[in-house]
Amino acid sequence: MLRDVPGAETPPVTGHVTPTGRVIDALRSEFNREESRTAWLFATPALVYFCIFTGFPVVYGLYLSLYDWRLTASSGTFIGAENYRELLSSPSFLTAVVNTGYFTAGLMSCVIVFSFLAATVLNQPIRKITVLRGVFYSPAVTSVVAISIVWLWILDPEYGLINKSLLLLGIDGPRWLADSRWALPGLVLTAAWRSIGYFAVVYLAGLQGIDQTYYEAASIDGANWFGRFRHITVPLLMPTTFFVVVMSVIWSFQVFPLIYVMTKGGPAGSTSVIVFYLYEQAFIHFRLGYASAVAYVLFAILFFFTVVQFRFLGKHTEV
Repeated sequence: MLRDVPGAETPPVTGHVTPTGRVIDALRSEFNREESRTAWLFATPALVYFCIFTGFPVVYGLYLSLYDWRLTASSGTFIGAENYRELLSSPSFLTAVVNTGYFTAGLMSCVIVFSFLAATVLNQPIRKITVLRGVFYSPAVTSVVAISIVWLWILDPEYGLINKSLLLLGIDGPRWLADSRWALPGLVLTAAWRSIGYFAVVYLAGLQGIDQTYYEAASIDGANWFGRFRHITVPLLMPTTFFVVVMSVIWSFQVFPLIYVMTKGGPAGSTSVIVFYLYEQAFIHFRLGYASAVAYVLFAILFFFTVVQFRFLGKHTEV
């Protein structure tokens, strides 16, 4: 180095960039541009797909919601927010909202309780446990239409498995899907049977992620099973429970095949939910503008509940 050579002076440090520094900066800039071009090249197909099949329908749906547009017409009449005003004052829509809330609350309760119990069983060190886990999970990958057809027979008032079993106990079972009081609980039972296996696997992953040293330390301190469950299992499973709640609410608000196959919104509209109401308006009454307004109101409701869940549950978890 120059400072090691006798008689040599170290050049003063100035604010000017040396030629070598300029070359390095130019190479770095060229590398960043090349990296950006490569990234955009790989991202472009996904962006094009999103714009065509998601972005455009979303924007066009908002446009349609401001028009009185029939499926049989080539154009519609601009009516502004009239579709939304009619929607919010419609008894049929309000009934669909109430039914959706009932369905969501019932499904979420069943999923949280029974999925956790199933996960507890599946977490035990017993023989052939992997086979049992596969059996529990199988409804989640089975066609909704196939499940609906099977449960139509299970819930049959005269020949169904449930009512036949109740009859053996001396109990006259309800008419289930033929009774406006029992049709929605029957749908909740069907949806819960399909969803429990999926969320049981989610809870199982959460249980297996808990460090066993917590339980060992609590046992040494004299904590019983309930104390370990309350102070260790429940708090450490809060992120998992948060995920289960959010996903079950979203799934519940979007239920359609189950309703369409099993009840078609009946009897007397007792099982009509928001998505089925949207389908009726769009493809039975051909009111595309009104149906688009229903879709945006559904989005607003889902967005509201998701924000509320993040506000009150998310702050207690590490998502």
